[in-house]
Amino acid sequence: MDLGLNQAQEMLRRTARGFLEANCPTTLVREVEASGEGYSPELWAQMAELGWLGLSLPAEYGGEGGDAVDQLVLSEEMGRALLPSPYLTSVVTCGRLVALAGSLSQRATLLPRLARGELLMSPALGEEGVGCSAKVVKEGSGYRLNGVKTFVPFAAAADMLICAAGGLDDGEVSLCLVSPNADGVSIEPHASLAGYPQARMEFNDVEIGVDGILGGVGEGGDALGEALAWATLVQCGEMVGRGRKILEMVIDYAKSRVQFGRPIGAFQAIQHQLADLRVAVDAAELLTYRAACSMSEGRNCAEEIALAKASADEMSRMSTVVGHGVYAGISYTVEHDMQLYSARNKLSEAGSGGTLGQIDRIAGSMGL
Repeated sequence: MDLGLNQAQEMLRRTARGFLEANCPTTLVREVEASGEGYSPELWAQMAELGWLGLSLPAEYGGEGGDAVDQLVLSEEMGRALLPSPYLTSVVTCGRLVALAGSLSQRATLLPRLARGELLMSPALGEEGVGCSAKVVKEGSGYRLNGVKTFVPFAAAADMLICAAGGLDDGEVSLCLVSPNADGVSIEPHASLAGYPQARMEFNDVEIGVDGILGGVGEGGDALGEALAWATLVQCGEMVGRGRKILEMVIDYAKSRVQFGRPIGAFQAIQHQLADLRVAVDAAELLTYRAACSMSEGRNCAEEIALAKASADEMSRMSTVVGHGVYAGISYTVEHDMQLYSARNKLSEAGSGGTLGQIDRIAGSMGL
């Protein structure tokens, strides 16, 4: 398995880094965090022009047809820059759901608009209890949706939601296309770290048209599993990008911060922390790219994705501890950039089932 990047991927990395360094400074990150919107519409439009929103969408629907490794290259740079955007939720998760489960008509209608940045979608998947209590039932020529979803990202900004709902038969999952402005839909914002917009949503007898379910009633389970695996991998890429940036930041600081007559990087206690973090970042990156290569080659990579996410979670926690430890007291102030990284680390560590969820999957893959 060749884990090296090809020429096009190296060019994507250089281009993405240059663009984000010029257009997504931490001053913008702070402005977006304070605004409550969660993203910059102007920057989103620029990303669409660069082709980023269609990077992994099918070429026949206006995308670039990129594979998982292409997507990782871009997501690492997004994580490194702390890019505030609905890229993971709208383009990656929802775009993948439409591409996998949508009918020809649904794909032709939705995917080109996603790629052009004209449509913002949000996945309404999380619930307060265990299982899927939201239900969709047949009524007349259409359907009705009832239930509650929690921690729905970018709910207020979304043009359309993809709501996972159960049906009359156990185990079936339907992926419903819902407008946040439809009758019977209510949105209650959650307080969240880093100004990340999330909401609790209720669906009370919401009408769903005959074409408002991706791929048909009860046929969304497989697509949902594949899309979430893809999103987990992309989230690992973002975490690796942040971890690598934190490592670079604290190395530079350790070389320039003088204490007791010499740079603090000359002290063994600092050296060992930075060396341990380097090992953790490299290991998380290696496991993430290994999983991406397996996915791109069409192999079953569920175990590899779980290993990558568990490793990325541990690395993320270590980068937060080491970053704040090396910078010391000043990094605990809101004016210091380190707190921007640590807050986003916490959000990602909780995503995709968290570390314990990944460990359970790994244990299951070993027959335990």
